[in-house]
Amino acid sequence: MPFDATDIALSSLKIAVVLLAMLNVTPIMVWVERRGSALIQDRPGPNRVGPFGLLQSFADALKFILKEDIVPNTANKFLYTIAPAIGLLPALTTVAVVPWGRPFVLKPIHIFGKTLFETPRLFEPIVADLNVGVLVVFALASLSVYGIVVAGWSSNNKYSLFGGIRASAQMISYELSLTLAALSALLAAGSLRLTDVVWRQTGSFVLFDTIRIPAWNCFSPAMWLSFIIFFVSGFAETNRLPFDFAEAEAELVAGYHTEYSSMKFALFFMSEYMAMATMSALVTTLFLGGWDIPWYNEPATWIGFALSVLSFVTKVSIILFIFVWVRWTIPRLKYDLLMKLGWKVFLPMALANVVIVAFFISRGWL
Repeated sequence: MPFDATDIALSSLKIAVVLLAMLNVTPIMVWVERRGSALIQDRPGPNRVGPFGLLQSFADALKFILKEDIVPNTANKFLYTIAPAIGLLPALTTVAVVPWGRPFVLKPIHIFGKTLFETPRLFEPIVADLNVGVLVVFALASLSVYGIVVAGWSSNNKYSLFGGIRASAQMISYELSLTLAALSALLAAGSLRLTDVVWRQTGSFVLFDTIRIPAWNCFSPAMWLSFIIFFVSGFAETNRLPFDFAEAEAELVAGYHTEYSSMKFALFFMSEYMAMATMSALVTTLFLGGWDIPWYNEPATWIGFALSVLSFVTKVSIILFIFVWVRWTIPRLKYDLLMKLGWKVFLPMALANVVIVAFFISRGWL
């Protein structure tokens, strides 16, 4: 079928939905983090601006817009200016290859006596269904460290430079274990396409002839370890506690964004929360069945599509809350322990697990 105006409209709609969702992640998660930390620490939290403090994030956004943009005299002004954008773009674009709902057949729509399109077509809720989707994810995600390093160097501040160096070493270390952990799910699916990974996890398998368990990779006897490695490495990749050594307020003031203010600082703020959302979506897609609903065969209709989107959003929201929960529960590690964990624990375990998964596949057990 040739690509027509309807396909352009549907593609534009999917881009708009994903972009709107990613842009709203930051204000929502800022409120969740503040209220969540307040509940954990037994204090009120934001409760003045709007009901339950819901408008506090928008007040902060207005403050960032109106604040003076200060640029250090000794900074490299060009690199200093573009560094926040370098950090933001990978976090904003990576999610384009993640499926966020079940495909369904879109029937002709009649409005005011006119038919928008004549023949039914398959609506796939993904911006770019690439056959190398995972490679695109890791290729774009690896670019985010450049924004941090450029910001640290261009600020001409020793604390910022230390933060940038820490971030580069940390991300390089944990990208290895993160990629190897994802490789287990890709081996089981036999494809680099994320939609194939999700379809591989639909349905269930029977345990002890009575118990039905969702066929998600996190429940697989060969891949539960990959799930743990990927999940923990995601904290390091997104610079979240207990791995926020690029900022480390007690040691580096604010790390790589010490010299940033106004909207430039806000862009770094947004990129962190967008990276959290993207990582949560990847964990959901690779190991938690994506949009799959346990023990329910979603029909290929708009109802099944709506339920699958709700399932996907629920899983992502739970993982995002775990990000917040861990931040206010586990203290920051020492930097040498971070590197030992990445190189001496996670990397050998991830390599061994790839071999185990390959063995299970060769025996026909996966």
